[in-house]
Formats: sequence, C-alpha cells, structure tokens
Amino acid sequence: MDDNTIFKISAKIKEIRKDKNITLQELADKAGVSKGLISQIENNRTVPSLLVLINIVNALDVDLNEFFHDFKSNTDSGPIIVRKRSDYEDFEKEHAIGFHYKRIFATNMDSSTLDIVLLELSPNATRPMVETEAYEYKYIVSGTVDYVFTDRTVSLEAGDSIFFDGRIAHTPRHTGTIPTLMLIVYFFDSKTN
Repeated sequence: MDDNTIFKISAKIKEIRKDKNITLQELADKAGVSKGLISQIENNRTVPSLLVLINIVNALDVDLNEFFHDFKSNTDSGPIIVRKRSDYEDFEKEHAIGFHYKRIFATNMDSSTLDIVLLELSPNATRPMVETEAYEYKYIVSGTVDYVFTDRTVSLEAGDSIFFDGRIAHTPRHTGTIPTLMLIVYFFDSKTN
C-alpha cells in the first residue's frame, strides 16, 4: 500500500469509521449512499467517485485536508521493481471464511499511466475496429463477448481475461442477451504520449 492512493483511501475510511465507532449503515446514511457501497469501498471492491468520496469524508466529520494529510507518493521506486513472495501483504477484504488475500503490488510509476475503467456493453453494442496507444487488460465481470482482431476472434465469458497490445486493431462484439460488464486496465507509456 505504500504507493497506491486508492488502497490508502479505502483503509483510511475504514480506520476512521471504526475509531469513531460508526457502523457501515450509519456512515452510509450520513453520506447518502448504500451500506453495500461503503463496504465495497472499504474492501477495495470499487473506487468511489470524487463526489461520493467527499460525502463520505464529510460524513466522517473529518476535514478534507486532514483526511489527505499523510498521503504521499513514493517517488524512489526506480525503473525496476522486484517483489518477493515474502513481501506480499496479507489483507482482509471482508470477513469471509476460507478467503485469503495477498496484495502483490500496487503503485504509480513515473514512466507510465494506469487507467482503470468499467465498460458495460449493451446487447446492441457495436463499433468499428480501433487501436489504442496502450497495452490492454480486460477481465469479464459478467456476460459474454468476442474480442475481434484482424486475424482472429477470441470468445470470453465471465471470469475470463485477455491481455494484448492495443495498437493491434480490435473491437469487442457482444454475444449475449444481457449486458456484459468488463474491468479494463490500460497501461499507457507516457514516453510515447
């Protein structure tokens, strides 16, 4: 968690809420969001929008400047980063028997930009082939989709993932009757932008 602001925000919300003996439901009511959303944010299952984050911090009765006071980035990462298995961090998302999580690595790097988005494809979704100046990782959260490339098509369903150079012409083609939800991570090299 040394360098990842999203994880720091989640942990700090949970820490302050517990220190002030505020329940998930009480915080949700004060912030005007659902209890489930607070739980998802605290457990790194979702990233709050800026407005939701501000509402949560205000609901915790904490000044925004105070909340973000100790958020600093580790700028001494260097060009090569190695993590040994012994360096992985155990953490708990929510209380669940038999679930064991380890954070392998999370950081911001000077030479690249990481862009994480959710994409929902409706059953009628269509677009021409595109190219992106980034490497792309796609995880199918729900639904089915074909990823169409110039020389091949890859069929994916919930739980499947794909990684490729976005400079290869590609497009998703929805193949089901319900919306498909994908988590997408773009790795942009800022030296080429």
